[in-house]
Formats: sequence, C-alpha cells, structure tokens
Amino acid sequence: MKRTLITGILVPGLMAVSLTALAGPTCTESPQEEWMSEEAMQQQIADMGYEIKAFKTTDGNCYEIYGWDDQERRVEIYFNPVDGSIVKQEID
Repeated sequence: MKRTLITGILVPGLMAVSLTALAGPTCTESPQEEWMSEEAMQQQIADMGYEIKAFKTTDGNCYEIYGWDDQERRVEIYFNPVDGSIVKQEID
C-alpha cells in the first residue's frame, strides 16, 4: 500500500519536473503585432553571422533557430521577437 501511494505521488511530480526542464524559455508577453516579422528577424540573425538550418516560433513566444555560428559550431538560440535580443543560447 505504501509503495503504491509513494509511486502515485512521485511519478507525476518527476514527470512535471522533467517537462519543465525540457521547455524553452519565455521570451516576451508582448502581442504579436509588436514582434519583428520573421523575415526581418531572419535577416538580423544572418547579419549576426549565424547560418539558419531551422527557424520556428516557440510556445514561449520566442523565435528559435537551429544552425551554425561563424565558427561553424552548432547552435540553438532563442530570440526575443520584439527586439531581437538573445534570451538563451546553446553552442555545441
């Protein structure tokens, strides 16, 4: 009985923590009318020296890219769509 009760409490809690850890950042609460267009953002990213493999809009209101930096390292970057600033970046 105790094992079932503990499992019933721990498993959902661990799953919630895991999903939170996998979720990307929240970049803005601004309405989409205030965002840069995808084309303008992609041009700004290219001007920063990044090559874009994939570009998308996330659930956290970010523009996200997968691609390469100017040193040919793989990158995953989340941008604030309002001002184009980098919110989170991972470099391999």
